[in-house]
Amino acid sequence: MITGKEDLLESLVEAFLMEKGTNIFYCDAALKASDPAAKKVFEDLSVWEEKHMDFIQFLYHSVQGDLDIEGFKAFEAKTEAPYTEAGIPVKDLEAKLERYSYIDDRAALKIALDIEAKAYNLYRGLSDTASDGNARVVFREMMDQEHKHISYLKALEKKLA
Repeated sequence: MITGKEDLLESLVEAFLMEKGTNIFYCDAALKASDPAAKKVFEDLSVWEEKHMDFIQFLYHSVQGDLDIEGFKAFEAKTEAPYTEAGIPVKDLEAKLERYSYIDDRAALKIALDIEAKAYNLYRGLSDTASDGNARVVFREMMDQEHKHISYLKALEKKLA
């Protein structure tokens, strides 16, 4: 789990793994959702997490000066991602899904808002305390991305109210 004491490359790897964990959860949630609107929310979020993973991978390669995309893809395939970007273990969130006989759009929004708010707070804290200045910049960017997710979800929530 990321602490903020990592250098830039370590921070990028840890952030990538958290984004991967969140993506895994959102993909699983989309598969389990019976409500079409809930399924769409989770599918949209999983695509965004993939874009975050691509962004972090691009940054990693830029810093390394190494464009070995295939090597990074092998790393992605081999590594486990036990935590979401919210710092919540993927297995805990998956267990939460199992408690519902189905996921409606309101339940989907509640789960997603919780994850995204915690991710925002994690990246905000890391951007304030990271010892590496470049890592702080990356964490601020990730924090901004999480803010966009929260805004999207809150707009959906208003539509449903």
